Amino acid sequence: MLVDGEIWVGNNSDGAGAFLLPQMANRHGLIAGATGSGKTVTLKVLAESFSDLGVPVFMADVKGDIAGMSQPGTDSADMQSRVEKFSLNEYGFGFRSFPVTYWDIFGEKGIPLRTTISEMGPLLLSRILNLNELQSSLLTIAFKIADDNDLLLVDTKDLKALLTHVAEHNKEYGEEYGNIAKASINTILRAVVALELEGGETFFGETALNISDWFATENGKGVINILDSESLINNGRLYSTFLLWLLSELFENLPEVGDLDKPKMVFFFDEAHLLFHDAPKALMDKIEQVVKLIRSKGVGVYFCTQNPRDIPDGVLAQLGNKIEHALHAYTPAEQKAVRAAAMSFRENPAFDTYETIMGLGTGEAVVSFLNDDGTPGICERIAVLPPQCRLGSVSDADRERTIKSSLLYSKYSKAYDPDSAYEFLQRMGLQEEADRQAAAEEKAALKEAEKQAAAEERAAQKAAEKQARDAEREKQKTSTAKKRAVKSVGSTVAGTVGREVGKSVGGKFGKFGKTLGGNVGASLGRGLLSTFFRV
Repeated sequence: MLVDGEIWVGNNSDGAGAFLLPQMANRHGLIAGATGSGKTVTLKVLAESFSDLGVPVFMADVKGDIAGMSQPGTDSADMQSRVEKFSLNEYGFGFRSFPVTYWDIFGEKGIPLRTTISEMGPLLLSRILNLNELQSSLLTIAFKIADDNDLLLVDTKDLKALLTHVAEHNKEYGEEYGNIAKASINTILRAVVALELEGGETFFGETALNISDWFATENGKGVINILDSESLINNGRLYSTFLLWLLSELFENLPEVGDLDKPKMVFFFDEAHLLFHDAPKALMDKIEQVVKLIRSKGVGVYFCTQNPRDIPDGVLAQLGNKIEHALHAYTPAEQKAVRAAAMSFRENPAFDTYETIMGLGTGEAVVSFLNDDGTPGICERIAVLPPQCRLGSVSDADRERTIKSSLLYSKYSKAYDPDSAYEFLQRMGLQEEADRQAAAEEKAALKEAEKQAAAEERAAQKAAEKQARDAEREKQKTSTAKKRAVKSVGSTVAGTVGREVGKSVGGKFGKFGKTLGGNVGASLGRGLLSTFFRV
C-alpha cells in the first residue's frame, strides 16, 4: 500500500510504519522464511504497491495462490481485525483487483510463453539439458556452426537437425572447430528428446516473447505478469533456467538508465534456491553479473526462498532490502544459518535479532530497507499488512476470462513454424542425397562403359587372335600343299631323270647296273629338286 509515495509494508510494535523507498527498490531484495510463515502475503503486498506506482511486475506462481491478484479480496472477521489493527481505513484501504496477465509455458493456464533455442543460448540450454562440461562445449560449437551458416534455431526440431548434421559432418567441421565426438553429440540429442517429453516442444518456438510487452500499464497501474509454475516447478532446472533467461533478456535489451525515482520493472524469483542448485561456475558468474548490473537498467530483483543460505554470497551481497520471516533451527547447522541471517541485518539494540527471527509468528518479519542515501536501515520487527486482492487462487472461469481479455492473447496464443534450420538442413539433405544419387549413377554408368569397353577390347583381341590362328592354319595348309606338290613332282621328275642317268651311267655294267644306277639317280634327283624347290 502506498503512503506519500512510499511502499508501506507493515508496522512495528509501536505502530510506526516500515517503508520501502521506490527509488531504492531497484537495489534488489530478499524475502525469506519457512513454509507457512507469510512470504506469499508479503509478495502480494509488495506487488500491489509496485502496481499502484505504475511499475510492471513479474511473479512466478509456484503454488497457484498468486493468481488471485486478478480478483478483489473478500471480507472476513479476521480481515476486519487486521484492517482495524493497522487503521487501514484511514488510508483508503479497500478490497480490489489488480491488472494481471497470466502466462504459462505449457499454454494451459495462461497465454503461451515461448522463446527460441537461439535466444536461450548454449549456456542456459546446457543447464536445462544437464550436460557436462564437454557436452556443453560441443553444444556451444554447434551454436557457432549455426551462426556461421545463418541457421535459425527456433524449436527443438531445429536443434536436433543441427546436431544430426554436425555429427554426420563431424570430420569436415572438426578441421575448423576442433574435434567433434559423435558419441557426445548423440548424448546431447537424447537429452533434447527427453526435454521434448517434458514440454520442450511447447515452449521453444514462435511467437517468442517480446520482453517489451511486459512494460505495460492499465489505467496508470503496472500490469502484474504471473507465470503459472505449478507444473513447471516439477522440473527445477527448467523452471530456474527459464526465469534466468527472462532476467537475461531484461538485462540485454534494456538501456542504461542510472538511478530512477522508481524501477522500470520488478522481478520476483520464488523458490530462488533452484536458481543456484548445481549451477556450473560459468552460469553462477553470469547470474552474479546480471544481478549486479541490472539495477542500472532500472530493474529490481527480489529473491524469495526459505533460507538466506540458499543464496550465494556474491548475490546476497547485492540484496539491499531484506524481509526475513520466521526461520526454524533444529540442528546446529540450521542454528548457524539463522545466526548468519541475523548478522546480515543492521543491529537494533531494542531486541536480539537471532532470537526474534526464531520467535516470529505468521505474518511477522524482521525487515531492513535501504535509506535514501543507500545505507541499510536498522532492522525492525513488524507485522505485515494484509493484501487488498484475493488471498487464495482464482477460478478457472475467472482465469480464462482474464486470459482472453488481454491484448496480448491474440499475439501469442497461436504458434507458427517459420522456415528455419530444420527446413534448411532438410533441403540440404535432399540435395546431398540427389548429388550422391547422381554421383552413384555416374559412377555406375562409367563402370558399365568401362566394362563394355573391356568386353569389346577382349572380343576384338579374341577376333584378332582367331584371325591370326586362321591365317596361320591357312599358311600351314598352303605350305603343306606346296610340299606335297613339290614332293610329287620331284619324285616323278627325279625318278625319270635318275633312271635316264642311271641307264646312261649304269648301262655299262649290264642290267644290274642299269637298275642300280636308276635308283641312285632317282634318289639323287629327288634330293636336288627338294633343295631347289624347298617350301
